[in-house]
Amino acid sequence: MKSKLSRLVSLALLLTALGAVGGCATVKAYDRGNLADPIMAFQAEADEAGRELHWIEAREGSTGGAGGAGGGCACN
Repeated sequence: MKSKLSRLVSLALLLTALGAVGGCATVKAYDRGNLADPIMAFQAEADEAGRELHWIEAREGSTGGAGGAGGGCACN
């Protein structure tokens, strides 16, 4: 009975390891910019974050450059 259980556990570990390795990929340098785009980040409240960003841009009188230095006054 133990040999069957140990085989089953070994098989489960092997399948788990193969599944983990199968998810690995090499990304070319010029593709990293696309993957680093904030739109690719998982956010559960993406709609709310978009509305907040719109509100902040309207309040500050600026558009774009969210998260960067400067406030839209071109004084960088």
